[in-house]
Amino acid sequence: MEGNLSTVTEFIFLGFSDLQHLQLLLFILVLLIYLIILIGNSLIIAVTVADLALQSPMYFFLRNLSVLEVCYTSVIIPKTLSNLLSEHQTISFLGCAAQMYFFLLFGNSECCLLAVMSYDRYVAICNPMHYSLVMSRKVTISLASVVWIAGNVVAFEQTVTIFMLSFHGPNKIEHFFCDVIPVLKLASTDTSLNDVINAVLTVVFIIFPFVLIITSYVCILSTILKMRSAEGRHKAFSTCSSHLITVTLFFGSCFITYMRPGSSGSVDTNRAISLLYTVITPMFNPIIYSLRNKEVKEALRKLLGRSRTS
Repeated sequence: MEGNLSTVTEFIFLGFSDLQHLQLLLFILVLLIYLIILIGNSLIIAVTVADLALQSPMYFFLRNLSVLEVCYTSVIIPKTLSNLLSEHQTISFLGCAAQMYFFLLFGNSECCLLAVMSYDRYVAICNPMHYSLVMSRKVTISLASVVWIAGNVVAFEQTVTIFMLSFHGPNKIEHFFCDVIPVLKLASTDTSLNDVINAVLTVVFIIFPFVLIITSYVCILSTILKMRSAEGRHKAFSTCSSHLITVTLFFGSCFITYMRPGSSGSVDTNRAISLLYTVITPMFNPIIYSLRNKEVKEALRKLLGRSRTS
């Protein structure tokens, strides 16, 4: 850097700079978690493709969720692992822009997909007679396409508006990846427009999907409580429980991260919360769906059984 007018060409991550003595341990832990994420979600993708009993819209959306989880974590974790083994935890300017774009693409898409999955459960439980008509193959593919397209368009727009700002230093990001708020703090120009955009997108991609999910589950709960059969109630609850746990983990961490004032929370707190929704939650999702879903467990047994005998 040459004075205040030089343009930033790379950023330095400070996310784990205060944990030099623990970086090898962190590397091993994060690597193990990443492998669990890859293996767990890959198995879910494989069984929902291969097993004819898992061709319903619910499993189609679950397959999309697993793809998103693999992509979402792969944007962040490999670079984090590389930095944990390096003395210079840096990323190029364009690399940071690319990481932010893909992070926003997969993160926004996951918020929307979780809302779509709750709508699928609402139709299945509250309007079962018309489920096959309402959630036809054409409709499910259209909903999934809208999720991915919306995530892509908004991620591109948000990333471009941020990286068109001037960055003349400092270039140290108080984080372990290129998230929106830590990068905006380094901009040398006014970011008020970006703050407004971020607030609007928070409403559209976090609050609005969450409200839709809550509304769906209020209707679902009301329908379940009216069921006369205890077995029917238990079956209905079991088809929703995995999704509800995933929603709680994902949106809980999102609210804590993005609904607080930008300056609130220590670096350690922000880092811990970010690790929760970028690393820990994606690890639990395939475990939750495989352990709490009898059909997925049975399909996994068949798949693993075939692989042993072949």
